[in-house]
Amino acid sequence: MELLDEIVSFLVDYALTEDIGPGDVTTLACIEKGPIEAVLLAKGNGVLAGIPILETVFTKLDKNIAIEIIKDDGDPFSAGDKIVRISGQRRAILTGERTALNFLGHLSGIATLTARFVEKVQGTGAAILDTRKTTPGLRLLEKYAVTCGGGQNHRFGLYDMVLIKDNHIAACGSINMAVDKVKKYLVDPRAEKKFGVHISATEIEVEIETEAQLREAIDAGVKRLLLDNQSPPSLASLVKIARHLASGLKLEASGNVNLDNVRAVAETGVDFISIGALTHSAPSSDFSLEILPRS
Repeated sequence: MELLDEIVSFLVDYALTEDIGPGDVTTLACIEKGPIEAVLLAKGNGVLAGIPILETVFTKLDKNIAIEIIKDDGDPFSAGDKIVRISGQRRAILTGERTALNFLGHLSGIATLTARFVEKVQGTGAAILDTRKTTPGLRLLEKYAVTCGGGQNHRFGLYDMVLIKDNHIAACGSINMAVDKVKKYLVDPRAEKKFGVHISATEIEVEIETEAQLREAIDAGVKRLLLDNQSPPSLASLVKIARHLASGLKLEASGNVNLDNVRAVAETGVDFISIGALTHSAPSSDFSLEILPRS
């Protein structure tokens, strides 16, 4: 959480610099200093994510600003719902408005789309996962938004698990050779020194496209398989074979999954469904900030 706070602070500083530059000329020209109240309203339906980022935006512009949270991250909202009430310097509120809404809209869009996928697979036992297909620089925020929508995070980067994909297999010559190289690397003291942690127990996952690859990976002792780009019937067949060959396997489906077919994918018996669209194709949620009349 401390790392996330640092990243939020950095990103907000950058976004404000990008938007404000040397100054908000319109606000400086026509808005006098003084307090004001405003309310943030939802303009559609969805699931909320990004309130801490919104708070950071405004407090960086006015350290004494007061934000009353009416709906919090993970809460559903409908068009017309009040999200937060803000009291503070009018210049700070008007200057920070767009940056705050950009963050909130983008992250709430991800949470909203994730929640739709989670609802589709309810009762199947399959979990919805995100991927590394994220906006550069925004990965931790976008993955946080996925959890607000009820999804689960997959790996955060190239450092926290092993995923042997088709290009790794091609470069090594076979799944067995790739897995063997990985296992030797994970117990090498030089790897522990490089990563700063004991990584011998790092989870190994292998991307599978055919039954022959599935059998080869299981024979190599792999316990997590990524079943890539399969139709639901083909996926069901691979799942059945995998469950027969070994117990304790974790099976993940990925590739060409959408809201229309995700239920059928989940019903094949996979444990996870990873969906890049959660973060790279989620439409932004729409919000508006309205200044309240003076009391």
